[in-house]
Amino acid sequence: MAQVLVVEDDERIRSAVIRALRERGHAVSSAGTALAGLQLAVEERPDLVVLDLGLPDLDGGELLRMLRAVSAVPVIVATARDDDGSVVAALDAGADDYVVKPFSAGQLDARIRAVLRRAAGAETGPEPVTVGDLTVDPRSRRVTCGGTPVELSPKEFDLLAYLAARAGTVVSKRELLTEVWQLPYGGSDKTVDVHLSWLRRKLGESAAQPRLLQTVRGVGVRLAEPPP
Repeated sequence: MAQVLVVEDDERIRSAVIRALRERGHAVSSAGTALAGLQLAVEERPDLVVLDLGLPDLDGGELLRMLRAVSAVPVIVATARDDDGSVVAALDAGADDYVVKPFSAGQLDARIRAVLRRAAGAETGPEPVTVGDLTVDPRSRRVTCGGTPVELSPKEFDLLAYLAARAGTVVSKRELLTEVWQLPYGGSDKTVDVHLSWLRRKLGESAAQPRLLQTVRGVGVRLAEPPP
């Protein structure tokens, strides 16, 4: 049984989600505004948050960023916004999954179980990976380069950790969109390019002078030891 916090301003939808999740054995609390949801998330420390984006006091995306500043609780965004930009923005802000309304109770329950399995696996996840002077720790989500901590956004870390787990292997941008951004049916390569640019800047390199993040033209990118 999971403790789930539902942040949804539509009373009809909120009641239906609460009832469905309780019928499936979850303990559920709820809030109708972003600030009330943030307070409950801090006070109750739920196992997972189901978050609507269209909240009356703050946009759910802003709440997600505030929540990520104080908690690593898994978050499933449940919203009517189905455009690519909203999906990418939510995942970049730290959402663990994204489901578009209307959705079935069974689908939401399955997504909750899947996200919680991934979260449980992360607690006993892989060991830190060192490539050159870069160390990526998937469990603590910490990165150091040359012994100095590197501050990354949630999606920047996810991208770097995915490449670190496959160090030395060329990974296509399409694979990164599918596995890191959870966009199996398409998405813009520009999303990957922008995040790679941000990563390179924070690691003290550039596309023109790559060191660890090496582009293989027409194929993809790899994280590898700097060339001699």
